[in-house]
Amino acid sequence: MTMAVRAANSCSVFRSVSSPPFSSFPCRLSHFAPSRFRGVSKLRFQAPASRPEKLLPYWGILSCSVYSLVESVMEELEVLRARKRVYASSKVGLVSSGQLVEGKVDKRVLQKGLLLEFRKDSERVLLAVAQKPDGKKNWVVSDQNGVTSSIKPQQITFIVPGVENFDHTEISDFIEKAHKNLDPTLLEYAWMELLEKNKSVTAEELAEIIFGSVEPVESYCAHLLLSKDEVYFSVVEAKGSHSVYGPRPAVQVEELLRRKHAKEEAEKELQEFVGLLMSAKGVSLHSKPPKESWTVDDKIQHRIESLEAYAIDACKNDDQKKTAGVILKAMGLPRTSSSAVNLLIDIGYFPVHVNLDLLKFNVHTEYSDEILSAAESLLLDSSDPDEMERKDLTHLKVYAIDVDEADELDDALSATRLQDGRIKVWIHVADPTSLVQPGSKIDREAMRKGTSIFLPTATFPMFPEKLAMEGMSLKQGKVCNAVSVSVVLHHGGGIAEYTVENSIIRPTYMLTYESASELIHLNLEEEAELRILSEAAALRLQWRRQQGAIDTATIDTRIKVANPDDLEPSINLYVENQADPAMRLVSEMMILCGEVIATFGSCNNIPLPYRGQPQSNIDASAFSHLPEGPVRSSAYVKIMRAAEMDFRKPIRHGVLGIPGYVQFTSPIRRYMDLLAHYQVKAFLRGDSLPYSAGQLEGMASLINMRVRVAKRLYNSSLRYWLLEFLRRQPKEKKFRALILRFIKDRVAALFLTEVGIQASAWVSVGSQIGDEIEVWVEEAHPRDDVLSLKEVA
Repeated sequence: MTMAVRAANSCSVFRSVSSPPFSSFPCRLSHFAPSRFRGVSKLRFQAPASRPEKLLPYWGILSCSVYSLVESVMEELEVLRARKRVYASSKVGLVSSGQLVEGKVDKRVLQKGLLLEFRKDSERVLLAVAQKPDGKKNWVVSDQNGVTSSIKPQQITFIVPGVENFDHTEISDFIEKAHKNLDPTLLEYAWMELLEKNKSVTAEELAEIIFGSVEPVESYCAHLLLSKDEVYFSVVEAKGSHSVYGPRPAVQVEELLRRKHAKEEAEKELQEFVGLLMSAKGVSLHSKPPKESWTVDDKIQHRIESLEAYAIDACKNDDQKKTAGVILKAMGLPRTSSSAVNLLIDIGYFPVHVNLDLLKFNVHTEYSDEILSAAESLLLDSSDPDEMERKDLTHLKVYAIDVDEADELDDALSATRLQDGRIKVWIHVADPTSLVQPGSKIDREAMRKGTSIFLPTATFPMFPEKLAMEGMSLKQGKVCNAVSVSVVLHHGGGIAEYTVENSIIRPTYMLTYESASELIHLNLEEEAELRILSEAAALRLQWRRQQGAIDTATIDTRIKVANPDDLEPSINLYVENQADPAMRLVSEMMILCGEVIATFGSCNNIPLPYRGQPQSNIDASAFSHLPEGPVRSSAYVKIMRAAEMDFRKPIRHGVLGIPGYVQFTSPIRRYMDLLAHYQVKAFLRGDSLPYSAGQLEGMASLINMRVRVAKRLYNSSLRYWLLEFLRRQPKEKKFRALILRFIKDRVAALFLTEVGIQASAWVSVGSQIGDEIEVWVEEAHPRDDVLSLKEVA
C-alpha cells in the first residue's frame, strides 16, 4: 500500500502501543491513524511501502516489530485492494444495460428500487428510494421521512452503488449504520496518499481505500465524507449524481485548516457568549450584570456593540450586521431589530424603556471636560461688556411664568397703565451674550447642539447646565442681566411705540401656568400688573385676528417620568389648554416681542432669521361651524403651508397675523434665538454685526436640521410615554374623545382630551366631526407604537 502519513507541511506523531497479533489487525486505513501508535517521534514516509529501504534513515526511531507490522499490513492491503477491484468490476444489475464508464464518472440509469440521495431544498439533503417515473424526466421517490414526492434529475446528488430493490422503510437503519462509520480523520490519511500519487477518486474508490470495501454503506460513508469535506478534496469532475474528487494542494489545505480552526475557535467563543446572554436573561432585573461589564473584554464588547447597532438599524459595516445576525440565530431568535432590542433589554444592557431614537440619532448628552472647564471660567469672569449701557428696571414688578419643572428661565413680563389709558408692557429676555461671544468654544458647542432637548425622562440643555442655570437664567429676587423690549399698545392692540435695550431686572414672581391662571381669575388688587398683562394679551389676540390670524390653540400634553430606568417608572401627566388665560398671556407677549424685533431689524437693516408663513388663503369662516380648540385647530393645520425664512428683511407671518416675526425669547434654549441676540446686541453697542445674511442662512440650514431631530425625539418620546400611561390604565376605564375628522367610511381620527393623544377608531353611525364620544383602550403597546380604541356602546 502506498501511503504518506503526513505531507511536508503537516506531520503526524506516531505513538507506540503493544502490537496486536496480525490476525486481529483489521485491514483498514483507519488503523493507521495516530491513535493506534503512541509515543515515538514524528515520522514521514517519503517512498512507497514496496521500497522499505527508504525507511532505513528512521530505523533508529521505529522499532523493527512495528516496522514489520506496518509492512505486512501494507502488503495485505494491496492484495485486498486487488480483490476488491475484481469484485467491484464483476458486479451486475446496477443498471438495466450494465455499467457505463466514461473517465471516472459513472452514468447510471435511474430505475425502481435504487437508493439515492437528493437535495430537498437549499438546506436539506435526504435519502430516498426510487419508485416510478413521473413524466419524461422526473421520478417519484419515498424519502427517509416516509414522504413521497416527485423530484427532478438535477436534484439527485448520489446514487448508492450495489443496491437493488431497496425498501424505503430500511433507510433509517442504513443511515444509522453509515453514520457509525463516519470518521472525518480518515480523509486526511487518504488525502496524503492520493496527493503523493496525484490521483483523483470517486466515492467508491475512496471507500475501498479507507474501508477496504465498496459495499453500499461504506460507499455512502465515503460519499458523505467527500461531499461534506471543505479541506482536503475538491470536485474536479461532476456528471449527474456522481462526482470525482481530487486532493487539494498542501499549501491550500494548510490555509483551509487554519481557517477551519479559526472558525471553530470563533464558534467556541460564540457559544461562550451565548452562555453569558442566557445567564443574564435568567436572573432578575436587579441582578442583571452592569452595563459596563459587557465592555471589559474586547470581543464581548464587539458583539454587544454589533447587537446594539443592529437594534437601532445603524450597523456601520457588514461585519456588525453579520455578527448580530449570527448571535440572534444562535439564541434562536428572528434576525430582526426588534429581536435585538428585546434581547438587550432581557440581559439588562438596555433599560426596559430605552429611548431608541436617542441612540439612533447619536445625540451627545454629555459635555466634554474642556467645555465644562470653559463654562466654569465664564462663571468666574464677572465682566459685562454692556454694564455701562444697561437701564435699571429693578423697580418693575416682574412675572416669570413657565411650567413648574422649568430649569432654564429665559423670559419674564412687566406691565403698567399709562396716564392716557394705554398699556405699556415689557418683555424681559435673559442675556446669555453677556457671557458668551460668537465663535467661542461654548458658542460652537451650543451651535452644534442647536437647541435644548426636552424629553419626559430628561432635559439635555444647549449650554452646560451650571452655566445656563447660574449664569444665564432669570432668578427670583436676584438682579439679572436682560434685553428688555418695551411696547406701548394702541387702544386697539397695535404697536404704538417700542424700545429695545440692555437692562437689569429683579424678577418678583416665578409662577406656574396654573398658579398664574388662578391669580388672573382672582383679580387681586395687589396683582394689578398681572391683570394689565392679561388685558394686553386679550387686546393683542383681538388685533391679530383682525389682521387675519388663525387661532390654533389646542390641548397641550406634558409628561414627566421619574426613575425611567425602573420596570414601572412613575409617570406624571399634565394636560393643559393653550386657551387658558396664563398660556394665552405668555404666548401673546412672545409673539409681540417677535414682531417688535422684526420691526427693529427692518428699520435698522439688521440681518436676522425672519420667519413667515403664508395663510394658504384660509377662510376662517369656513371653519366656524367646528368647535374651537383641538377640532378646529386640527382642521387648520391640515391645510397650512410650511413656514419660510428670510435673513434680509421681514416676511409676513399670515398665521400669526403680523407683518414680521423673529424668535427672540429663548436664547438659552434655541440657538437661532441666540443668533438674533448676537446681531441685535452688536447693533446696540455700535459694533460691526457678527454675521451677514448669507452667513446666517448657511448656519440656519445646519441648525434647523438639529432642531428637527430634537422635535422628532420629543414627539416620539412623548407618544411612547403616553402609550405607556394608557397601557397601565384599568381595562374598564373610559376616556372622552373628540372626532377630529373621518379617515375612511366610519373610521375616524380621534383626540383623547384627558390624555392629549390622537388615535383612530370605528365610530357609530350618526356621529359627526366635533362630537364627543367615549372609548375604551383595547391595546396599547409603546414599543410598537400601537394604540387600539373601541367606542363605548
